[in-house]
Amino acid sequence: MIKLIRGGCYYMGGALVKESQAFLTAEQKAAARKGTMAYRILRAHNKGTEEDLKLKFDAIASHDITYVGIIQTAKASGLKEFPLSYTLTNCHNSLCAVGGTINEDDHVFGLSAAKKYGANFVPPHIAVIHQYMREMEARVGRMILGSDSHTRYGALGTLAVGEGGPELVKQILCQTYDIKRPEVVAVYLRGNLKKGVGPQDVAIALCGAVFKNGFVKNKILEFVGPGIKNLSMDYRNGIDVMTTETACLSSIWETDEKTREYYKIHGREGDFAELHPEDPAYYDCGITINLSSIEPMIALPFHPSNAYTIRELLAHPQEILSEVEAAGRKLRGDDKFTLTDKIRDGGVYVDQGVIAGCAGGMYENIAEAYEILKGGSTGADEFSLSVYPSSQPVYKALVDNGYIGGLMDAGVVVKTAFCGPCFGAGDVPANNGLSIRHTTRNFESREGSKPAQGQLASVALMDARSIAATAANGGRLTPATEAEYTKKVKKYFFDAEIYRKRVYHGAGKAQADAELKYGPNIADWPEMIPLGKNVLIKAVSVITDPVTTTDELIPSGETSSYRSNPMKLAEFALSRKDPGYVGRAKAVKADEDSRRATGELPESVLREVEPLHIRKEGTIYGSCVVAVKPGDGSAREQAASCQRVLGGIANVAEEYATKRYRSNLINWGMLPFTAKKLHISLGDYIYVEDIDKYIAEGAESVPAKLLSGKSVKDITLGLGSLTPDERSIILKGCLINFNAVH
Repeated sequence: MIKLIRGGCYYMGGALVKESQAFLTAEQKAAARKGTMAYRILRAHNKGTEEDLKLKFDAIASHDITYVGIIQTAKASGLKEFPLSYTLTNCHNSLCAVGGTINEDDHVFGLSAAKKYGANFVPPHIAVIHQYMREMEARVGRMILGSDSHTRYGALGTLAVGEGGPELVKQILCQTYDIKRPEVVAVYLRGNLKKGVGPQDVAIALCGAVFKNGFVKNKILEFVGPGIKNLSMDYRNGIDVMTTETACLSSIWETDEKTREYYKIHGREGDFAELHPEDPAYYDCGITINLSSIEPMIALPFHPSNAYTIRELLAHPQEILSEVEAAGRKLRGDDKFTLTDKIRDGGVYVDQGVIAGCAGGMYENIAEAYEILKGGSTGADEFSLSVYPSSQPVYKALVDNGYIGGLMDAGVVVKTAFCGPCFGAGDVPANNGLSIRHTTRNFESREGSKPAQGQLASVALMDARSIAATAANGGRLTPATEAEYTKKVKKYFFDAEIYRKRVYHGAGKAQADAELKYGPNIADWPEMIPLGKNVLIKAVSVITDPVTTTDELIPSGETSSYRSNPMKLAEFALSRKDPGYVGRAKAVKADEDSRRATGELPESVLREVEPLHIRKEGTIYGSCVVAVKPGDGSAREQAASCQRVLGGIANVAEEYATKRYRSNLINWGMLPFTAKKLHISLGDYIYVEDIDKYIAEGAESVPAKLLSGKSVKDITLGLGSLTPDERSIILKGCLINFNAVH
């Protein structure tokens, strides 16, 4: 299905050619390197050098988990008005189901900020963030930055990046997004998908091929080749949004007449342009996907890359599900988690299906699901199926064309545009339940269960078509290639009046006299202290899992309601992975607060660290989290900021799972340390002298001392490359402090 080309390659003559077989000169290669679509778009937005990019985006976007913190941070840094198009959507805390008034208070604040500073405001249930940005803000050649990891509009010719909130703050303050020139990967598509195979099947197969080996980590995927013309725009968008799960930086696709038609349908044909690589174009590596060979896929718990064909799973259910069951029992710490009990009567049965969000809730996914279910029934037993159209225009088109009524006739529950099923704020399965979902992620506990309380459910990712086939078969896992149905769907018509009449279009129309409306839960960021001359760091959480997701660092679900209150949200930090973390971090912070008040660390701490012979003058004391590979998944800045407000001053990792998590640490004034082999235990101390000098001078590694028990060991900690601004942000203590005096 998928082949990887590990060396350089060229796209030339409509084919992907290995560098060793192209016979081009060094000069031709240098010219071809500038022939990619990504290069041209980056160059048009770059204020830096060829290798050290300083990017200015055309537009930014946030949802109601992130925009309050972003606006509060920018306001603390002197915000007067938004200098670029900013869209605020309300698709995560839409239900207002937890915490009393606090969610709707955030929405009221968001609208008031849109009026005061000049932004677009999309009310709850109108559209999920990425569908709205596709429909209204994407443009060929544009760059968009979003405070959500699935910010991907490459199929529409827009190079989009998902980052933590502080990176949006920088754009608001007319600063730049700084990054080394990313490598570009050619994704060559050929062939045609079989009936019953959808975009999620392609995406899962791709994630399975490239995530675990880090093949595309922090790189840009550039989709080319003759197979593109065989994919509708919904299919392209569905594949594209899932590229986030490969750990790539961004994506871009060739455009064609189908792209033009998409823009025309949405009343924006002027935003279309032809976009293709030059011939030849050079790529750092390549991927070939034969669409004709893609089968219905399933990504089993607990990651989108845990990919199998449904055929393979059904042939070996006991063997495959036993492995996942063992992983789940390890997560929960008992032997009560079950998955093999889903095997019965020669098949595999699931409890729930969901088609939702920016990946699943598109028009064609839902229309084809109807065609498969037409005349059938989801049944009146344990299995249930919920469908969430991705926007009100999509919902209306489905209603007008008879699809919604038909789905309801089959027993499907149809709901409004909402991202909840993707991050644990809606349709949480029962304990030990197995849910199949056309959403973006299936990390452990992301569906909303709480292992620390003895709960663990499972989510497997599948395409809407196979979910519908499974629903039609009473919950018995069934690939859509076995379903008898017509793939032809009725033409989609976009009703622009829905947005004209309900969305507040305020971008570029700041009203300086408008007042911000604060609810009682919206709090300012607490003070962040600058980096000291020396640092004493206590390890208050040590995580040995191969990968630690942002969902584990700060859980999603109902905790999202508290994201406008930094201290309240911090109470949930690592609550599902290490429930003792918050108490240990607070104890360190209390000791540092005492040092700042009295000039001395408490005697109990000084006795413990006596073997380190620390310099008392100029030494600050803080905590750190130690993990093998933290930061996979969401762009949410709170994975770092919660540590910071609890007194965290560093992470120590073998490597960081994503660029965006490392950036979040830096923007919150935390040291992004790395160490090749981690031999740090809970309660150990790390001491670094002259850290301020090392940071100021741009050192990429620093000498340190590790105190474990009574034994002191000299170690070296990596810092990696830091830009001048990043160095200054760390020295000042965080981005807010940097901008307050910059």
